[in-house]
Amino acid sequence: MLTWLDANLVSILNGVAIGFLLFILAIGLSLIFGMMDVLNLAHGALFLLGAYLAWMLAGADPGWGAFALALVVAGLVGLACGGALAVMVEPLRRRGHLDQALLTLGVALVVSELLAVFFGRDVRAVNPPPGLDRTVTVLGEAYPVYRLALIGAGAVLAVVVHLVVERTTVGSLVRATVADRDMVSAIGVDNRKVRLAVLGLGSLMAAVAGVLGAPIYGARPGLDATVLILALVVVVIGGLGSVRGALVAALLIGQIESLGRALLADAASFVLFGALAIVLIARPQGLFTRSGAS
Repeated sequence: MLTWLDANLVSILNGVAIGFLLFILAIGLSLIFGMMDVLNLAHGALFLLGAYLAWMLAGADPGWGAFALALVVAGLVGLACGGALAVMVEPLRRRGHLDQALLTLGVALVVSELLAVFFGRDVRAVNPPPGLDRTVTVLGEAYPVYRLALIGAGAVLAVVVHLVVERTTVGSLVRATVADRDMVSAIGVDNRKVRLAVLGLGSLMAAVAGVLGAPIYGARPGLDATVLILALVVVVIGGLGSVRGALVAALLIGQIESLGRALLADAASFVLFGALAIVLIARPQGLFTRSGAS
């Protein structure tokens, strides 16, 4: 067992890093769908937009200032896109998820094609900022510092999101809006503003995740569809609206992605969707539910 762990240490650490990146992306999608009942299939396009913004603003070898600027700009752009999406889906809120899915899928296709036209179809690589572009030794294996930093940032964000959703007045208002929108409206709160805020913040996190993921994935056409599928799998396995569920599922999918491609390269996709099928059969509501686990 120790020999196996030693031989696959890098893949395991990669799985943790990818898992935390998926958490940053998927938690917004989970809260938007699970709490606000809005199916946003443009989430992957926002990730891709963030990755291209990282390359455009910071370049292939960014300094700290340029990388921080890319994070801020991506966050603001994501926030604005979330607000626009909220306005667009509001007339469809009572028409079911299919109409929302078609609308947001159309937005995603338009955005991805515009990005391909503007930036071309070549992969745009982005290196980590200075200091994070080196490697350190972890249990005898060389490992990138940037991925360790990403693990730390993802862990901090997981704690912050959990505390905000579960321990603050804002989180209580969001959960109350989900439970009984009419009652929240009766006490003078405009639940449309709550939906707007959640969609905006969720989209912000998707765009920021794109910047953070650029040194790992680069920016390239098709990346939006890949990360959207992974995020949806995380949401389904973890349970809608569950912060803890999104974290556990993201780390699980990260390991399946990393170890699966390292050990079973030809069957990695089958392992991923096989895990999804097992969870759906055993617990159709996901590993955690909003009422019990967040």
